[in-house]
Amino acid sequence: MNGNHDPALIEQGVASEQLVDGKLLKVWRDEVRLPDGSLAMREYVKHPGACIVIAELRPGVLVFERQYRYPVGQVFIELPAGKLDAGEEPLVCAQRELLEETGYVARDWQYVGALHPCVAYSSERIELFLARGLSYEGQRLDEGEFLEVFEMSIDDAEAAVLDGRITDTKTIAGLFWARRLLTGA
Repeated sequence: MNGNHDPALIEQGVASEQLVDGKLLKVWRDEVRLPDGSLAMREYVKHPGACIVIAELRPGVLVFERQYRYPVGQVFIELPAGKLDAGEEPLVCAQRELLEETGYVARDWQYVGALHPCVAYSSERIELFLARGLSYEGQRLDEGEFLEVFEMSIDDAEAAVLDGRITDTKTIAGLFWARRLLTGA
């Protein structure tokens, strides 16, 4: 049993107040009834969801990006990814983001699974896709988007996780799947 619907753990919403109505994020504060009947407050971010692409350029080599992330104030190494637009299907988002950010299109797409990167304070769900059979058509970056595209082997990327050069959780999860899907390990 995975516990997803264990009534002994479920919190019930009592009241809800929206604190921030941003372009990307919506922040809420809810009062909830805990399983023991007491009340507590929960603050959380409603996120539209996103996709991440494990793009295999050639056997064992993936497409990566370096991008500055303002909230943390540093450049991160990441797999290509982006948020879902309203009403957009996850595969369409993954295909759009791969082309926009890296300039690549893929012949073969495989859905891998989903992850929830920040369950304590965000509803964000990231869909993972494997893209193979890449061909280059040219980057189509969004206005105000700046990033550097490069390639790295799965082995080198895993070493970068272990030595702290890669700390982005969605990329680390993507590498876990890349290892399993592309090398059979």
